[in-house]
Amino acid sequence: MNEQAIIGHVHSTETFGSVDGPGIRFVTFMQGCVMRCQFCHNPDTWDIGTGTEYTAKQLFEEAIQYQEFWGTNGGVTVSGGEPLLQLDFLIEYFKICKEHGIHTAIDTSGRPFTFKPKWLHTFNELLKYTDLILFDLKHIDSQKHKALTAWTNDNILEMATYLSDQNVPVWIRHVLIPERTDDDQDLKNLGYFIKTLKNVQKVEILPYHKMGVYKWKELGLPYELEGIDPPTKARVQNAKELLHVADYQGYRRVD
Repeated sequence: MNEQAIIGHVHSTETFGSVDGPGIRFVTFMQGCVMRCQFCHNPDTWDIGTGTEYTAKQLFEEAIQYQEFWGTNGGVTVSGGEPLLQLDFLIEYFKICKEHGIHTAIDTSGRPFTFKPKWLHTFNELLKYTDLILFDLKHIDSQKHKALTAWTNDNILEMATYLSDQNVPVWIRHVLIPERTDDDQDLKNLGYFIKTLKNVQKVEILPYHKMGVYKWKELGLPYELEGIDPPTKARVQNAKELLHVADYQGYRRVD
């Protein structure tokens, strides 16, 4: 008797993603997240256990239709929501992708990370099939992180260090929000922390934008960043300098 297929809960897919990893990518936005980031542009991905049900094979068959557009540098990315809430599904999906020589990436906040043996064992299995992790570091200060996302960041920073110890390639991403994440000292501290990691290939500053505000209104959720505008070019440049972005431009794909 065949084992029952693992089901993934998917919010949506993007066929020609250009900002979620190297090259052109097929991006899957998984459904479900426990973080409540004030700047989230996908609050409709928060509910766990909803969304469209896929088997790994079904998702792969949808993704592979676009392989000819990926060139030599593209592939698939799983984002969210929070993909690490669905580890078993990701393992099955990435296994199939690697069997076909496809580059795999995960975009994660790191919130689910834990050293509990069962979870860590499963996570390590996933890492065997993962080429790159896009790691969203929301804030370096734990209490400010909690104010911004409803959670502290202790285990998130532990995950960053763990990935460094395991030499898993990482791109660090930081959303720059006036009055929230653009304090110079906080940026310096984040820059210091990133410098302790041995696996960082790239650091990206993602300027805050308002493109997802309408979703909050449609869901009847209060938008706590009301009145805050995107950062100026000068503040973005300042963040790039304090996070030493220019020091991390050595990404190259390794198959």
